[in-house]
Amino acid sequence: MAKPTGFIEYKRIENASVAPAERIKNFKEFHPRLDEKERREQAARCMNCGVPMCQSAIKLNGMVTGCPLHNYIPEWNDALFNGQFDMAAWRLLKTSSFPEFTGRVCPALCEKACNCSSPVVGAGSVTVHDNELYIIEKAFETGYMKPQIPAMRSGKKVAVIGSGPAGLAAADWLNRRGHSVTVYEREDKAGGLLMYGIPNMKLDKKIVERRIKLMKDEGVEFIFNADVGHDFSSSQILKDYDAVALCCGAKKARTLSSVGIENVLTENKGAAGGVMFAVDFLTAVTKCVVETDEALEKISSDSTNAQIAAHLLKKYKIDVENKNVIIVGGGDTGNDCCGSSIRLGAKNVVQIEMMPCPPVERSPDNPWPQWPRTLKVDYGAEESIEKFGHDPRIYETTVKEVISENGHITAVRTIEVEFKTIDGKRQLVEREGTEKTLPCNLLLIAAGFTGCEEYTPQSFGVELGERGTVASVGKPTPECASPNGYATNISKVFTAGDMHRGQSLVVWAISEGRECAKQIDSFLLSGEK
Repeated sequence: MAKPTGFIEYKRIENASVAPAERIKNFKEFHPRLDEKERREQAARCMNCGVPMCQSAIKLNGMVTGCPLHNYIPEWNDALFNGQFDMAAWRLLKTSSFPEFTGRVCPALCEKACNCSSPVVGAGSVTVHDNELYIIEKAFETGYMKPQIPAMRSGKKVAVIGSGPAGLAAADWLNRRGHSVTVYEREDKAGGLLMYGIPNMKLDKKIVERRIKLMKDEGVEFIFNADVGHDFSSSQILKDYDAVALCCGAKKARTLSSVGIENVLTENKGAAGGVMFAVDFLTAVTKCVVETDEALEKISSDSTNAQIAAHLLKKYKIDVENKNVIIVGGGDTGNDCCGSSIRLGAKNVVQIEMMPCPPVERSPDNPWPQWPRTLKVDYGAEESIEKFGHDPRIYETTVKEVISENGHITAVRTIEVEFKTIDGKRQLVEREGTEKTLPCNLLLIAAGFTGCEEYTPQSFGVELGERGTVASVGKPTPECASPNGYATNISKVFTAGDMHRGQSLVVWAISEGRECAKQIDSFLLSGEK
């Protein structure tokens, strides 16, 4: 273990956060790292438990706790504490394809299962998330992260459709096995939601580009602006490759059934009517951040929020400045919309959530090491409190009616709701007399997703399941994490990530990509067709 008395000697210290009033002035990352001495002290808190729950990924009461990648957390914490940075990186990369991504955006399932956070110890979990990020960034800084080009090639060719975390993980693993991998991406840059779905302040896009360059140097080929199923032939891909991995995500957004919304969507779809899906909004904003940064980088100048907002208005007709923004959905995507809207000059932001407000402390029926169903105040809410003086979230509420004039939204009528059991079924019912009218110039729908976009899987002839995701069939290989494996009903076509499991975390997408790659590798080596 790192240090037998470490968890007693050192208190938990997380990476700092730039103050909300300061960080909303730009779209830059805002978590400066601890110095080496402090970080090694944090690693010293790891007890190398006899049963390290942090790497378990077990499902308790319907939710997973512990790392889905089964990272060797005690091992690399020990190496970090002892200043063995290359050793720490080596052990971390054994199980984790992209620690620089998960170290920034993962909600740290590992920490929720850490024994230090149990009621018995009560010392606060080890800062696994921040330790992971320090190790991988140290590896890049010292030159440890060099291209690892396979000594031999298998002669087998694999096409990966989609370059989100699942596609990148599958491509990376298969390339390291010596197969020739080509990634098809319909956007102009690789990364999927890592590039355009997650705001720059959570994950700087230069970090994504750094990893893509490394993968290219290792032999992975990328083809951009390649919309497979529309502009690129699926049948030709099936002819040209020995295996195909479908990793296109689950971006089919859930819409609202509110009265009057059809008037806006019919007359002025999208930004023109003031109603947008969150994924489209975040993509447009991040593209403008990237393009503005790239343009100003040539003259060694940093972009301003005003410049980004101007570019957003000119290119996508999205105007946030001095507008009343209402976000439907209280999850991470809604929070990202909140933070982005504040940076773009919103007059006010309200975030509507139909579920009840979680408790501040664990309830008796939610004991450790279960995932804590407790209230968290994420960065967007912190910034709203700083900027507007109130938490943006309104619980147990939904949008009953969208009010518009000349095809553009002007307000929404909300109503409180609650779940009740009626005739043996759990149903969402309205509370009479709780209607409110809120001014709204931009309505962002972050209500989740209903599955993948059908056209790509349909072009390959693969079947979809009940959840609108690609169905996997057959028996998995022994090491495979998915009950049905990752093979589809079409020979040599596999699937992974959100397209397979539904919308989920980046860490789960990476896990699925790696496991899918293992099954593809077994398929290629078996000589099946």
